[in-house]
Amino acid sequence: MCNNGTDCVWNDELIAIFCEKRVSAHSIISCGVFSSNSSESLFIFCSDNMRALYRYNHCVNSDIAKQLINLNHKFYDQFGDSFSATRGRLQNGVIKILETIKEDESVLDLGCGNGLFLHTLSKRGHKSRLFGVDFSLPLLRDAESVGEIEFREVDLVRLSDFAHPFLENGLWSTITMFATLHHIPSNEIRLDILQTVKTLLKPNGRFVLSNWQFLNSDKLKSRIQDWGKVGLSKNDVDEDDYLLDWRNGGEGLRYAHHFSSDELQTLAHQVDMRVEAEFLSDGENGKLGLYQVWVHR
Repeated sequence: MCNNGTDCVWNDELIAIFCEKRVSAHSIISCGVFSSNSSESLFIFCSDNMRALYRYNHCVNSDIAKQLINLNHKFYDQFGDSFSATRGRLQNGVIKILETIKEDESVLDLGCGNGLFLHTLSKRGHKSRLFGVDFSLPLLRDAESVGEIEFREVDLVRLSDFAHPFLENGLWSTITMFATLHHIPSNEIRLDILQTVKTLLKPNGRFVLSNWQFLNSDKLKSRIQDWGKVGLSKNDVDEDDYLLDWRNGGEGLRYAHHFSSDELQTLAHQVDMRVEAEFLSDGENGKLGLYQVWVHR
């Protein structure tokens, strides 16, 4: 526990030697690989990405994380209807994933928004459970529970508190999280969500996630705003955390994190899941969404 009110593990006095390099114990503990002696785990330390892995475990002030969460809650409460109106069709990457889901696979969609993904599966004759959760009531109003589809209000930052109802009918074959994780601040909160995802998955079950690559668009980069607009500074937030504006149905602000492939790979290792596939899709340039498929080990 850091003395400045942040949540992390820290002990500079402990030093370990891997691959003839001196690596701080903070990096080792943060990456969470002491549970495995596999060559894959060792590769994490042997790679040239150690410095990148270290910065992905930055100490995040819990009060700032709450402020960013509240900022996004306020945004989707205020602009949920206008946001939903811009989500009338599935992204190309989501369609690609949809084509891989078998009709007898149960699907839990985290951050389901207006429910378009699950409704599309249902219309295709899906025969197993379909469950969607989101915290935004304006978005959930557009997601109607019919047939095998159920929608429920759940705040993902407290997903572990709501996990039990999702297990009433067994573990899930596939869990999806499209364009959602990038709105979750703090490595600690993300790991709690992802660890819960793993407990909800069947052995060899798939977790499919996409994350917004807004830095791949000059138009979207122009939406980046100064942190001072919400009373913060760049030093208060993590590297690759951004404040973006919204200009549809009014002016709003929301928080988003720009994930790299390496950072997502690191998160997968930290919860002991394997990245099976990755691709870029969406937008006019086909590079606005980074998709990964993780598999329960």
